[in-house]
Amino acid sequence: MTPVDPTNVAARAVALRARLSDAGGNGVTVVAVTKTFDAGAIDAALSAGFSDIGESYGQETLAKLPGITSTPTVHFIGQLQRNKVRHLAAHVDVWQSVDRLELATEIAKRAPGARIMLQVDISGEETKGGVEPADLDPLLKHSAELGLDVIGLMGVAILAEPTAARPGFRLLRSLVDAHGLEHCCMGMSTDLEIAVEEGSTMIRVGTQLFGERATR
Repeated sequence: MTPVDPTNVAARAVALRARLSDAGGNGVTVVAVTKTFDAGAIDAALSAGFSDIGESYGQETLAKLPGITSTPTVHFIGQLQRNKVRHLAAHVDVWQSVDRLELATEIAKRAPGARIMLQVDISGEETKGGVEPADLDPLLKHSAELGLDVIGLMGVAILAEPTAARPGFRLLRSLVDAHGLEHCCMGMSTDLEIAVEEGSTMIRVGTQLFGERATR
């Protein structure tokens, strides 16, 4: 895992908040994506005023969290295998990237009443995961019946110029509104302005805060 310099993170946080302010996103929740960075990145993010952190890898998450000095809200944002849920259940506060019935069922079993976000495919790229928009209703209904707290939807934009993300973001926001959900999690370091313009309430930011991450 890569170490970070807290001073650099603090300076980058100022720049990030300026970008959000300029885009009209002062109330947007920032999930500081600390995956591949060491436990110091979590402490640096918390010291910079961010209370939410995002992790993507099960073993790394379990190894890292005991080494931090504060208690963040932990979002698991990566694609998740069912057999990893039981190991992570005691450590994850928000399960993002829930995109299938079997995964929702496992989370309900291991973490009853958990807060989750359903991932919608807004890019058309298989590697990003997500339920097809047309199949969202059954997943949403099933998750609610399991007693899970569906706090919103999330999506990962197409890998292209930031403006190419706009149609996908607009679709996701429309689905959030149609179902009366609280959060619309979309936008990252490269396209956060577009996401905020289209109604994002939560963004996932790693590079802007911590720099380029090492290849895993």
